[in-house]
Amino acid sequence: MSTFVFKTAEANYTPVSNVFIDKFMPKARGEFVKVYLLGLKYCKSGELGVSSQIVASALHLLETDVLNAWNYWNDENVIKMVPVDNMGNYNIEFLDLSDRDNEKEDDINLLEELNKTSIKDMLEDIEKSLGRTLSSKEMTMYISWLNDFNFSPEIILLLVQYCALKGKTNSRYIEKTAISWFDAKIKDINDAQSFIKKHEDKWIKIRKILGYLGIKDGEIMKPQEDLLSKWIQAYNFSVEIIYKACDICFQRINKADFKYIDGILTSWNKDKIKTLEDIEKKDLKKVNKSNFKNVKRITENKSSKGTFNNFKQRNYDFKDLEKKLLGWDKND
Repeated sequence: MSTFVFKTAEANYTPVSNVFIDKFMPKARGEFVKVYLLGLKYCKSGELGVSSQIVASALHLLETDVLNAWNYWNDENVIKMVPVDNMGNYNIEFLDLSDRDNEKEDDINLLEELNKTSIKDMLEDIEKSLGRTLSSKEMTMYISWLNDFNFSPEIILLLVQYCALKGKTNSRYIEKTAISWFDAKIKDINDAQSFIKKHEDKWIKIRKILGYLGIKDGEIMKPQEDLLSKWIQAYNFSVEIIYKACDICFQRINKADFKYIDGILTSWNKDKIKTLEDIEKKDLKKVNKSNFKNVKRITENKSSKGTFNNFKQRNYDFKDLEKKLLGWDKND
C-alpha cells in the first residue's frame, strides 16, 4: 500500500473577507485590525502557532494590545478564542463571515429622521462646522451614533467641531475619533470636555518633547507613544524634567534613545524626584558621597604604608659619638 503526502502550496497573498472589510473593519481600532490581518496571514500560510511577543514585535505593539485585539474579535464573533491552559495559551479559529453578509442591520430611514427637529438641527450645525454639505452616507453615520454610541446631538456636534478645529474634516478621521470617545466611555458634555483637555494637554507636551529630540510626531510608533504617555501622565513629570533626562541621554550615549530616557525617568520616579532642584540635590549628594569615598581611600592608603615611616628617629650628638669612637673621652 502506498501513502501519498501532498504538500500544500503556500500562496503569496492572504484572502480577506469582504464582509470583514465592509462591516467589521471600519469600526475597529487600527491595532486590532493589524492583529487580525497578521493572524489571518499566519493561519492561511500554515503556521501552527505564534507567540504574542512575536506578533507585538512585528506590529510595534505591546503584548497587552495583542491580547486585547483577540478578545475584541472574539466578542465580535469574528474569531473563536478558546483557552487551552492556565498559562495564557489559546486556540484561535477564524470564523466564516460569508453568512454575515445577509444579516439585516437596523436600517435608518433618513427621510423620517430628517423630520425630527433635533436631528435636522444637528446635521445643519455639522455642515456649518465642516463648511460643506453632508452626503446621505455621512448623515446616516452621524444619526447611527445616537443609538450605537449613545451620544447626544450635543456630543456629536462637539466632536465634529473638535475635529474641524484640528483641520481634520474627512469622515474617516471623525469616525475614528468617535470610536475613541466611545471607548473612553464619554456620556455627556462634561466627559467630552475633560477628555479633550486631557488628550490635548498630553499631545501638546508630547509634541514639545519630540521637537526637543528632533522627531516629528508622525514618526513615532505606538510603544514610543506609550512611553511618552507614561512619563507625562503616570509619572506626572513636567516637560522640563523630561528635557533634563533627554540631555543626560545625549551626554552619555550621544543619541535619543527612548528606553534609556525611560530608565532615567523611572529611577527619578522611584526616588520621588519631581523638580530640577531635586535632581541637583541628588547629584550633589552623589558627588559628596564620591568625594568622601576618595578621601577615605587616600587616608587608608597613607595609614597602610610601611612601618619605616612610623619609626621614631633618635637624636644623636655626633661630636660626642666621635670622641667615644676615637677614645678621646678617656683622656678628659
